[in-house]
Amino acid sequence: MKPIPPLTALRCFEAVARLGGVTQAARELHITHSAVSQQIKVLEGTMGVALFVRESRGLRLTDEGRLYALDVRIALSELASATRRAQARPHEGELVVATVPSFAQHWLLPRLARFRDAHPYYRVRLVTSLQVEDFRQSGSDIGIRMGQGHWPDVAQQKLFDDEMVVVAAPHFALGPHGRVPVTAEEVLACPLISSPDAPWADWCQAVQVAPPPAEAVVLSANDSNVVIGAALLGQGIALERRSLVAHALAQGALVQITGIRVPYRFSYWLVWQQREMLNARQAHFAQWLEAEVDVYLRESGSGNSGGSGGKAGRGEAGAASRSAT
Repeated sequence: MKPIPPLTALRCFEAVARLGGVTQAARELHITHSAVSQQIKVLEGTMGVALFVRESRGLRLTDEGRLYALDVRIALSELASATRRAQARPHEGELVVATVPSFAQHWLLPRLARFRDAHPYYRVRLVTSLQVEDFRQSGSDIGIRMGQGHWPDVAQQKLFDDEMVVVAAPHFALGPHGRVPVTAEEVLACPLISSPDAPWADWCQAVQVAPPPAEAVVLSANDSNVVIGAALLGQGIALERRSLVAHALAQGALVQITGIRVPYRFSYWLVWQQREMLNARQAHFAQWLEAEVDVYLRESGSGNSGGSGGKAGRGEAGAASRSAT
């Protein structure tokens, strides 16, 4: 088996092939023109193959060089990806949890201190994104996703279903008639805050009333954090997921307007890279999260812990948790 050529020589070769010249490659790699030329000679000598034809105007790739350049480019890219994955892997004692920003801020953070109290030997790192990340590349231990499930290449268990509720700041609780809105029609007569994630049209369809006129929506935002922030400032009545406003409701920072609850189209799921058994970090977090979800569902007055994928379906993580303790 012939030895693998030096990495420096491969990087110089790939840069020259991609950029079309030694000068450009030297500039990108921050080395001298002669150093690049020397590395090309080293590579050709190691391989025993001519990769370039020397012409008066510079270097031209041979057919072998052109094919080899494509393979080297892919190999260097894979090597860079492998390095990033290794750097992203959790350190010993670090628990990396991936989730969406709104859930992290409004549901997870108010409860996370209890996890640290129960497991003080873990340092928690939250990775928030709206993108569905690949566990094989992200370095996250475990994730909480919002959706309908059925993601490929991950183990998943349903945590709970959500619902949409109407909320406002306490000082904004009076409607146009000088009292707290009670009916759907009274709610829609107030200034409304909307988002594509929880549209008023869906709420109106569920309660069988006509959607509000366009002028009733005083603010529209594509981020639940902004919607909740506007409601806290008293700028209107907001339609939001109960999971995101439950803490503010409990603290009295928001009040629920009307008792109307409408099912939300997505559920929350615990997900992790598919494997036979959870490791200790994952299992401890899954066990803690299961208990927190049960408390939340009782406090919110909902007995729905996810149906067939809920409490009964959490056996895999629960059993793994017990085996890891």
